Amino acid sequence: MKNLRIYGKIACVVTLVFGLGACGAPEPEPIEPTPGLTAFTSARLIVGNGDTIESGTIVVRDGRIETIGSTENVTVPEDASTIDLSGRTVTPGLVNAHGHVNNVRGLEADPSFYTEEHVANQLALYARYGVTTVVSLGGDGPEGIAVRDRESNNLTHARLRVAGPVIVADSTEQAVERVTAAADMNVDYIKIRVDDNLGSSQKMQPDIYKSVIETAHSRGLKLTAHLYYLDDAKELLRSGADFVAHSVRDVAVDDELLELLKADDTCVCPTLMREVSTFVYEERPDFFDDPFFSRDADPAVLTALEAPEYQERIQNSQSAQTYKAQLEVAMQNVKTLSDAGIRIAMGTDTGPAGRFQGYFEHGELALMVESGLTPMQAIVASTGDAAECMGLDEIGTLSTGKWADFVVYTGNPATDIADSHTIESVWIAGNTVPGVGN
Repeated sequence: MKNLRIYGKIACVVTLVFGLGACGAPEPEPIEPTPGLTAFTSARLIVGNGDTIESGTIVVRDGRIETIGSTENVTVPEDASTIDLSGRTVTPGLVNAHGHVNNVRGLEADPSFYTEEHVANQLALYARYGVTTVVSLGGDGPEGIAVRDRESNNLTHARLRVAGPVIVADSTEQAVERVTAAADMNVDYIKIRVDDNLGSSQKMQPDIYKSVIETAHSRGLKLTAHLYYLDDAKELLRSGADFVAHSVRDVAVDDELLELLKADDTCVCPTLMREVSTFVYEERPDFFDDPFFSRDADPAVLTALEAPEYQERIQNSQSAQTYKAQLEVAMQNVKTLSDAGIRIAMGTDTGPAGRFQGYFEHGELALMVESGLTPMQAIVASTGDAAECMGLDEIGTLSTGKWADFVVYTGNPATDIADSHTIESVWIAGNTVPGVGN
């Protein structure tokens, strides 16, 4: 009996060594996933700076990217939840460097519409289209700032940065006063308009906008400038403007402007879709039939935009037809700027009536490519460069330590920009955005 017990022990050891059984030993306890720890594996990663990882893995912990690299080189923690993204492409979340969250509902604008709830709803709409950060350049009040300040690792709508009210002034004293008031609101930027609206209004004069720029800089704020004309762009840059919020549209840009932009590495935000929005409703737009658009469109708004009297008004609008003609100039200027090494930041001026938040950003990507940029250049302009241009160093690229804001596509927009429409999921701070998908 003693020998039998010995033989039994030997048999159990042999069995354990060769994996033939447990001899009554308990099964190992399954490892419980740690909340907030997720590995997104085996995707094509478009980093946002021009680089690509063909088969990469991202490990996210508590809303930020903990590890990123090729799948074969990334060790996934045993306690991480895992999401297999084989066959998918991932880009950073899109950054709109010139959008708006405002007081518009449908085609109507009313100050009473500007509430924290309405701001958050607009940011949720942007997010469903993969736009994970919006720089709202004008029309922002305390409600928007309150939504901005609630940012956390539980976020599921787009991040927000604001410029506060657009600065309008009749004197240098008033300019200083209004910039000071905006800065005291704790805005992120200051915005001015230097534009006569095709000769129908008075432009802000140089002595006034120079006071605005000086005061903004004294408060540590970048100055973003709405403009139209080449000459105004040059004078604004000489005066210290930090960000060109629209393309030059009157004439082709010249070497002098390029040198002024290069001198301080100033970025340009073309907002090509802004021009499109001025004339596109002269007839029924093709994009009304795009399921990617219609899933979030208000049928009542579309009906109003298709009304014959509305279309006739656009057809007979001199300003609409002028902007239509100047779109080609704006697009040529985008290519010239890009070829000269000027950084382009994607923006759309969405938010006003008829400028559809979320969808128009994909139109901007397509127009940048139509202007002559490669799909990868358009993506970089909409992610890494847009974030850098706006001083947002925690987003924009798929990089260790940054917020885990990214978009998953079934296609590959780096080879075909139309594949930006193939969004499968959107993630902000590692949280899935609800309501995404075609």
